Amino acid sequence: MFDSQKTLKLSLDKVTKTACRVQGRIPYRTIDGRFNDLTDLDIAWWTNGFWPGLLWLAHGQTQDNRLAEWAKQSEVHLDRALLDHFGLHHDVGFMWHISSVACYKLDGNKESLRRGMMAASVLASRFNLAGHYIRAWNSDWGQKFEHTKWAIIDCLMNLPLLYWASEELKDPRFRQIAIAHTETVMKHFIYPDGSSRHIVEFDPDSGAFVRSHGGQGYADDSAWSRGCAWLVHGMALAARYTGRSDFLAAAELAARYFLDNLPEDHVPWADFKAPTNQYKDSSAAAITASGLLTLAPLVPAQRKDFYVDGAKNILSSLADNYMAPDDDEALLAHGCAAYHMGDAAQQDTSLIYGDYFFVEALIKLQGGQGLF
Repeated sequence: MFDSQKTLKLSLDKVTKTACRVQGRIPYRTIDGRFNDLTDLDIAWWTNGFWPGLLWLAHGQTQDNRLAEWAKQSEVHLDRALLDHFGLHHDVGFMWHISSVACYKLDGNKESLRRGMMAASVLASRFNLAGHYIRAWNSDWGQKFEHTKWAIIDCLMNLPLLYWASEELKDPRFRQIAIAHTETVMKHFIYPDGSSRHIVEFDPDSGAFVRSHGGQGYADDSAWSRGCAWLVHGMALAARYTGRSDFLAAAELAARYFLDNLPEDHVPWADFKAPTNQYKDSSAAAITASGLLTLAPLVPAQRKDFYVDGAKNILSSLADNYMAPDDDEALLAHGCAAYHMGDAAQQDTSLIYGDYFFVEALIKLQGGQGLF
């Protein structure tokens, strides 16, 4: 029998133990059992907010003030990315909403307020007016793609930063951009079965839809499981922030697709539609479990248990079958960062965002809240 309270306590104990070594540095995944350090290696990497976010989640449960101080130290490190500017991208919400905005909400730190507003302004500045989308990535990374044309499903999860900025400033501009981007997701990203495209290309001048790209998926018309997870969680958040019934309906469609297509152990393969599967993605499972627990309170009572039970099944399987060994600093093993790039280190690994959403989901099961 799955004991979510016990699993949460064990997870928080491990996070605290790991934090005593990592402290205010910025980890991404474990190598030989120890978290690596992106603090000096890649300060603008998209996952760099998840460690301070995880520390804030743990602090909220344990009241261990060391965790809050280390979260603040990680946040300060991110200033280099914010001030450099040119390395920033659509994932600034992941970086600063669960670090700076969390710190401001929980600790009242005015420097954190300033950082959050700067990040929200960066995200809003990426909005393409003609196409009503927030552009993905940058075009100066030596890659062959022109990213002014692209939007990706991941960006849905960054939009809470814009909703927060509008509420804090009593200024609707940021919220309007978030809603417009979400409407574009509704129109161009969601397949009729509830699965998701990863990348959509637009004409950046006219805003017209051009085509979809497989991205991290197996093929252009595929269903990358973490992209489907971002859709479930992101649309649930959009419905919560706006109260819109069409956003809620899209979240339910995506959630049902995800749950209906899970394998027997309730943890997805890296792509739902790939003809053969080699790699599981525990991070996609954790993201979706937390998203389902955001969705459940928004639906009528007769449907609530379907989503809560789906989240419990996922979390139970993660706890029983996907936990990293005790001597590994990560919580979850068998995450898949990029299964089709031929890099074994990215295909079956621990991932800091998998750990974050796992803890967030466990907290939600106990009646608490996440940071998004």
